Amino acid sequence: MGDDRSIKFRQQLLVIDENLGTEEVEALKFLCSDLLSFKKLEAVESAQDIFQLLMAKDLLNKEDTFILAELLYRIRCHFLLQKLGYTKETVQENLPWKGKVSRYRQMLYELSEDITSEDLKRAMFLLRDQLPKKLTNMSSLELLTFLEKQDHLAENNLQILEKICMEISPDLLKTVNKYKMERVSLAQQESSLPIKEAASFSHHIPEGLFHSGGDVRLLTSSQETPIKSLGSNINDSGSLQEHAGSVHFIAAGQDDKAVNVMQGISELSQEQPARMSNPESKTEKLMTYKMDGPHRGYCLIINNFSFTGTLQKRRGSSKDAEMLAHVFTWLGLDVKTYADKTSVEIKNLMQEWRSSKDHRDRDCFVCCILSHGESGLVYGTDEQEVPIRTIMSYFTARQCPQLTEKPKLFFIQACQGKEIQQAVYIEADAQNPDLLPIQQRVSPSESIPEEADFLLGMATVDGYASFRHIQHGTWYIQALCNKLLLLVPRGEDILSILTEVNEDVSKRADNLGKKKQMPQPAYTLRKKLIFPVPRSPPPSQKQ
Repeated sequence: MGDDRSIKFRQQLLVIDENLGTEEVEALKFLCSDLLSFKKLEAVESAQDIFQLLMAKDLLNKEDTFILAELLYRIRCHFLLQKLGYTKETVQENLPWKGKVSRYRQMLYELSEDITSEDLKRAMFLLRDQLPKKLTNMSSLELLTFLEKQDHLAENNLQILEKICMEISPDLLKTVNKYKMERVSLAQQESSLPIKEAASFSHHIPEGLFHSGGDVRLLTSSQETPIKSLGSNINDSGSLQEHAGSVHFIAAGQDDKAVNVMQGISELSQEQPARMSNPESKTEKLMTYKMDGPHRGYCLIINNFSFTGTLQKRRGSSKDAEMLAHVFTWLGLDVKTYADKTSVEIKNLMQEWRSSKDHRDRDCFVCCILSHGESGLVYGTDEQEVPIRTIMSYFTARQCPQLTEKPKLFFIQACQGKEIQQAVYIEADAQNPDLLPIQQRVSPSESIPEEADFLLGMATVDGYASFRHIQHGTWYIQALCNKLLLLVPRGEDILSILTEVNEDVSKRADNLGKKKQMPQPAYTLRKKLIFPVPRSPPPSQKQ
């Protein structure tokens, strides 16, 4: 029996190892730096090597796999937690008492996630005299590890790190200051306890106070990039707010005004009395993505109008494609429009653009798909399904390294479920007139990849239809274009703009005033995305 458990345990480790790439292994090595010696970690070539070292120190065994669950959680490989019998929520619940990764190590890892490639180049230039002359290229984690090995960086020695952050990006300094404030707060709490109690407090509480998820807001780490979803899950009670783990649903009923994202997040925080406020919290002042490069980026528009089977032509869709092309060209993107693509051709296009080296000098990437659809998918003109998650997965950091740390925006104009009986001039972008069964529905937060810098703008919430005027185009795309034209010149960020889009679409109705629609964005953006104000006047907004 014991042998069977041992074999099953090692099989689990093999499966996890097979799903971890080079970047994930480097992240694991870094997070284990306080648990394993630098010398032993230098010889690590795979995740298996790390597992073996952890087992040698009895930190990982068949009876207790939590250390591995914590490491996978911190590098956001949540899909692998189930291999160990955990979920993201159960890891969060156990972190305060079983977590092994120090807050200092978490802070450095969080910092490395926020350092862009340009920041890294500047940091290496500033440290040129300290770095080996032959060393011309390294990752942010490798740079931090090198500083630690040279005794330039330690838990009580952050001066050089602070100077570098101040020089390359003052916003990065907030992460360091936040950590220092937490240390002071902890020290004050320990000093206020009797010696015996303080020892117990020190042993149990730090990971709880410095918890990177779950119920403690004060020390939420940005390395845990939550998926935030706005819009509405339409129900009989009108409006709802649901907070489960790190997935935020801030919903409104069909007749409600659109939800304000920052207000919604603020209300969720107020509903959790155990959470503590932090003056340096990133929710108060977010950093912004760099959008001042030599090229803004590419915008792909796939406009499916005619289908080979039973799906109707999407009359009015050309209006959407034209408007999107005008607006994103005005915003400085290079627009590429494709008409009537099959499911295979859509995937081939994604493959082609994933492999493009032209993303290197560009700030962002935008992809707009106009088609019929169902829950979590769109249809090619051959009426074959293409999952939205598949489309987005082509542009993850591993699949498309040229777009690493750059915002990737996807706007999907397609129904996500029930086709509503048509009124005059109104058609629905859906195939099945029956509402999809609950088990077949896929929410936007499930479609979006579990890594940073993605935004998915859906024309409608899961299970509902979106509407298209056969002359003027769809409610969602027209509202999106008009709000971009109006609010980009005012310096509004993309999430504020999408909230305005929700407001606009929620007020629209068919001729009888009975058919309504509510868009729903989902995102894993780490920073504010603000398009630079174009020098040229906006294109005509006439429909």
